[in-house]
Amino acid sequence: MLSYRHAFHAGNHADVLKHFVLKEVLQYAAQKDKPFWYVDTHAGAGMYALDKGYAQQNAEFKDGVERLWHGHELPAPLVDYVELIRRLNPKGELKLYPGSPAIARELLRQDDRMRLFELHTNDSKLLRQEFLVDKPNANKQIVIETQDGFAGLKALLPPLPKRAVVLIDPPYEDKSDYQRVVAALKDSLERFAIGTYLIWYPLLQRPEPKQMLGKLTRLQPKSWLHVELQVQKPILGGFGMHGSGLFIINPPWTLPKILSEAMPTLVKILAQNEGADFTLESHIP
Repeated sequence: MLSYRHAFHAGNHADVLKHFVLKEVLQYAAQKDKPFWYVDTHAGAGMYALDKGYAQQNAEFKDGVERLWHGHELPAPLVDYVELIRRLNPKGELKLYPGSPAIARELLRQDDRMRLFELHTNDSKLLRQEFLVDKPNANKQIVIETQDGFAGLKALLPPLPKRAVVLIDPPYEDKSDYQRVVAALKDSLERFAIGTYLIWYPLLQRPEPKQMLGKLTRLQPKSWLHVELQVQKPILGGFGMHGSGLFIINPPWTLPKILSEAMPTLVKILAQNEGADFTLESHIP
């Protein structure tokens, strides 16, 4: 199934959580001198226009990144996230929102590398255009492949520098994605146990997300962090996403403190009704 286009949802509350946490993880990885790889299994189009096209259909960014754009008295890590978005909108208007590859591009160093997978042919084409990978002077840091990200990840591990940050965030349109995430993590940890893995998932009124989270926990990683942001009460009838979460294996030891400071602010700013709340738990020896 290849109907999913992230452009409809660009900059929504789930993107804010995912990209804020990704920024923190990548910045931490860049503190060490040794290079690392950033691997994105479902990279999308890379950059999204918010003032036209798909994003205008539901304008989900208005209840997401736009609220932080106009926010005041943000904790320092959230200020840093908003400033990253501002750098990509130099005229001072929120017209573009970066996908995870574009977030990573802002934070990677010269010796770091990106490996991006996108199976949707139209989004893969847009991704290649965004990163100019087909130009004669293309950035050799970046490799983009139009293929299944689960299979691509398996072929990459372990990475040459023995350091990697891996983002796994399928659309979950196909219920089998939940099982594929668990299988991919199990295989990845066997191949490369010391990598940092971020698994994003939606909060829905259906059993698969909770079942997947339980299976990920039963993999018994030595170090993990789990964060969820709920922006509203679950909608009656079971339709729609009322939040999202991340399960992170081998997270930075600094991340629990950063999130404990930032999550109350995210709840306050992104709340759509009184059901907004967050969950944060971790085990980092």
